[in-house]
Amino acid sequence: MAGHADVSTGPGFVGEGAKINMVFISGIVAVATIGGFMFGYDSGVINGTQEGLQQAFHLTALGTGFNVGALLIGCAVGAFGAGRLADAYGRRNMMIAAAILFILSAIGAGGASSSAIFIIARFIGGLGVGAASVMCPAYISEVTPAGIRGRLSSVQQIMIIIGITAAFLVNYVLAHTAGKSTDILAGFPAWRWMFWAQVIPAGIFFLALLSIPESPRFLVVKGREAKAEAVLARLFNAAEAPRKVEEIRNSLAADHHKPKLSDLISKTSGKIRPIVWVGIAIAVFQQLVGINIVFYYGATLWQAVGFSENDALLTNIASGSVSILACLVAIAFIDKIGRKPMLLIGSAGMAVTLGLIAYAFSTGTLVGGQLQLSPSMGKLAFWSAIAYSALFNFSWGPVMWVMLGEMFPNQIRGSALAVAGFAQWFANYLIAQTFPVMAGLSLTGAYLFYAVSAVISFFLVQKLVHETRGKELEHMEG
Repeated sequence: MAGHADVSTGPGFVGEGAKINMVFISGIVAVATIGGFMFGYDSGVINGTQEGLQQAFHLTALGTGFNVGALLIGCAVGAFGAGRLADAYGRRNMMIAAAILFILSAIGAGGASSSAIFIIARFIGGLGVGAASVMCPAYISEVTPAGIRGRLSSVQQIMIIIGITAAFLVNYVLAHTAGKSTDILAGFPAWRWMFWAQVIPAGIFFLALLSIPESPRFLVVKGREAKAEAVLARLFNAAEAPRKVEEIRNSLAADHHKPKLSDLISKTSGKIRPIVWVGIAIAVFQQLVGINIVFYYGATLWQAVGFSENDALLTNIASGSVSILACLVAIAFIDKIGRKPMLLIGSAGMAVTLGLIAYAFSTGTLVGGQLQLSPSMGKLAFWSAIAYSALFNFSWGPVMWVMLGEMFPNQIRGSALAVAGFAQWFANYLIAQTFPVMAGLSLTGAYLFYAVSAVISFFLVQKLVHETRGKELEHMEG
């Protein structure tokens, strides 16, 4: 078949030098990663709209935090719900549901007439983001060979950053065209168009999903082995497809019961499986290092240290561009040096850069209620933040999602993703909700907290995380 290539896929899959259909695999991975773009766009679009929301709905600082955080509550619910429902209805169908939710949210948030309606619309969007965040990496892991699984799964993080950067860019263009985010553009404030613009990529995601197959591992779980074999034949070597179906079947529960939440509890110890706790830990610490403060409050933060609204939005675009380059470096190394070393490098680097940001902020003075830094300290804060974003997107950004998609055994993958995904988004919500309060008390203290979390994450990875590079999904233990 055209587009087949010889790839070493790792032990237990289709053998050394087996032929895989790279054109087909690349195509369906490209479709799945649009979910990452939507994840990023929906997360980043709020950045730059906050002044418009405050004026339109007369929000206090607490109200602004809740309007920003509404998405994240939906994300936690969506991640848990999608993880569980995926075992019943499939990975692809959950991504289709996410695309529909993105469209509904974009229309509703842009047209909201009150804070309550806006919060509901953003909650609906959060359901979509949460579903996409766990389903897209899981789907990619289940349709790619072990030898290149890390590289292809890491594309998800690039698409998340591209989505965030695209939201920043669209927001900047719309605000610049109108004058600022609160000014009228074609009869509506510019901030409303910032949300409505999301309908276009969400519609593309929905249509593209109709062209890709269901995960073969899900099909085996549901007893649709002939269909699974047909999908595997298209993805990999047709002669090996029957053997792979048998291997997937043998990796499931001995009594062949359908996956359920109680599978997360070990039958021998009666306790939650250790691998589930590891997944929860890396999911939570990805948020405790504070990365989403850059995404959700980036424009506000840089304005607080002396940048204009336009300069702050441009700073976000620059940060996003550097992060994309960092993701490309991650793709080059993740299947060579492995997941664990990259996490350790990221933890150490983020601890240093966050510490430098905290130091820079500690030298500032309050002028008219806003933090002002000297030119040298402003540069230190800016470049440390850029370096911090790059380090995160070289390590914890892509690697955490890659590991969540691959580290769990087939029988518990959906349920474990539900729990870990919920934990990740709940931690995300807590960070977003508490940052305005923490920053109001001490911006330095807030960044010191994130720096300490990065230090803790280093030792957590060193002790608990096991390497999954090149390991087949059917051979995952836990």
